Amino acid sequence: MPKGNKRIYLTFDDGPHPDITPSVLVLLKEFDAKATFFCVGQNVEKFPETYQMILSAGHITGNHSFNHMKGWKNSVSDYYENIKKASLFIQSDYFRPPYGRITPAQIRKLKKEYRIVMWSVLSYDFDREISAEQCFKNVIYHAQDGDIVVFHDSEKASHNMLSTLPKVLEYFKERGFSFASLED
Repeated sequence: MPKGNKRIYLTFDDGPHPDITPSVLVLLKEFDAKATFFCVGQNVEKFPETYQMILSAGHITGNHSFNHMKGWKNSVSDYYENIKKASLFIQSDYFRPPYGRITPAQIRKLKKEYRIVMWSVLSYDFDREISAEQCFKNVIYHAQDGDIVVFHDSEKASHNMLSTLPKVLEYFKERGFSFASLED
């Protein structure tokens, strides 16, 4: 992403979740931060109100497949159909492959319709083997101007993410950074 603006691009994967995503939205609002939420289609189908909260708060969304499919274990056509199914619920041309893994053939197929977005910095908020403090350090030691940082608004990641996110927002805001969605 562009550098020179002291901007961090926050992203959240795997939601929306009716308990966790609203907490993320409150924190983002408190710090005047915008983000991009890469949503799982079946979660949007189950929790449309939570999905609408993301959009109403001025954030953008991206497709993260219908059911968090492991693309490398599926054919190009099955993977594509799973993503198209998610697009019935997620109106976006951004796509992030679950687990950050995608085959070259899948890239060729998807890039005709989607902007495939990876990340620069992985918070590891989902890893139960690391503490919230280590998650915080993962972000502040590695994130720089123009980086895309990924967190997860999921049950698995909620403890580390909800402990880490406010500290990350405060840390970078104190250093003059702003937080943007991929469209900003």
